Amino acid sequence: MFVYLPTPLILSLTFTLGACMFPGQHWGEWNDSQLLPTIQKLMKGYNRYLRPNFNEGPVEIGMSLDIASIDAISEINMDYTATIFLRQRWRDSRLVFPGNESVSVDGRLVSLLWIPDTFIPDSKRSFLHDVTVENRLIRIFSNGTVLYALRITATIACNMDLTKYPMDRQVCTLQLESWGYNLQDVVFYWTRGNDSVRGLDTLRLAQYSVESYYTSVSEAVYETGQYPKLVLHFALRRNVLFFILETYVPSTLLVVLSWVSFWISQSSVPARTCIGVTTVLTMTTLMMGARTSLPNANCFIKAIDVYLGICFTFIFGALLEYACAHFYTMQHQTIEDLHRELAREFYESNGNGSIATSTRPKNSVKVNPPEEESTEEPANCDTQATVEPKEEKPGQGCSLSSVKDVSRRAVSIFIVENPHNIDRHARTVFPTAFLFVNILYWLYYLFL
Repeated sequence: MFVYLPTPLILSLTFTLGACMFPGQHWGEWNDSQLLPTIQKLMKGYNRYLRPNFNEGPVEIGMSLDIASIDAISEINMDYTATIFLRQRWRDSRLVFPGNESVSVDGRLVSLLWIPDTFIPDSKRSFLHDVTVENRLIRIFSNGTVLYALRITATIACNMDLTKYPMDRQVCTLQLESWGYNLQDVVFYWTRGNDSVRGLDTLRLAQYSVESYYTSVSEAVYETGQYPKLVLHFALRRNVLFFILETYVPSTLLVVLSWVSFWISQSSVPARTCIGVTTVLTMTTLMMGARTSLPNANCFIKAIDVYLGICFTFIFGALLEYACAHFYTMQHQTIEDLHRELAREFYESNGNGSIATSTRPKNSVKVNPPEEESTEEPANCDTQATVEPKEEKPGQGCSLSSVKDVSRRAVSIFIVENPHNIDRHARTVFPTAFLFVNILYWLYYLFL
């Protein structure tokens, strides 16, 4: 049968048993070969409400971290969830005992000791693991050094710049500060510099890889004073291969598929229309799916949005190309039908006139005498003389002719003599322009 004993009773029993086992020894006489220090002996006269070195200077607290895992990185909430082992070391002269050994005590006895009030300022949610007991470790060394370790999981904010998503590089931080003790009371430092953080080198993430990390020591300035602060900076590089296979390759293939219509006859209206509409709708669905896992922030125009917009523009342009080619084909066909109709009417009218002239006598040719011709020439000269001064008058006919010329040139721009040349030019212009835009896109987002 198990009987629960309170902690004070356990301590007193430990003290009594130790006295019975070593009757010749006294608790005031330390001997590390026969007697280890008990909590009751160390806690005698100890005040956990006063920090070490009270009124003698600040307490130096060394920090080290083990990153066990980074479970999730959310672009929507702009945070990451990490499980860390936080270790803190400081020296408390009130806990000095003879010898060169250390004492590990139960983590539940942490309420008997003074511990730093360290917290994570950017934490949104955090908890201490308690399976099967609270994951705390307290170890006291003979020179009074106290090692306090705990295992926590925290969701920490990380300001992200998603303008180059998914070719982005995010720099997140893990900050440690003192809640109530200012710089006159405690001083934080990393125990081994950058080597104080372990676990990031071997960390494996789903979409990211740890590119680099470093530590720094700074101060947190608030209205109530200046407080010590330690910062861990680590850079995360997103793995772009997943997005290339999921988004970039399908969108590029849709653009290439829209170019197939350039090789289909313009008379095949259902085929070309079906290809254009299908590619536009598929591209729209792809754009909507790419935005579901990202924050709906107007301030971010992401790289993937730019590329999807480029692909959608080329696909929609291919559809408009067929609309223009079909329009000019119908216009050209209408003009040809009109020309044929006019030619037919002209030939019919000329045919009737030739029959009428063939019935006339061949010798009925009128010859004007030389006097009449000579008299007609001066008359023509007089008429030309009377007409030419009218043309030389300024402001008459000049503006009207210039307007007609401009209108003819403007109309000639929109007149295509051979509508089939539109498809021939599109087969070269569209792939060349798309290749050029891709080169500029990847150069800018990968190297700039």
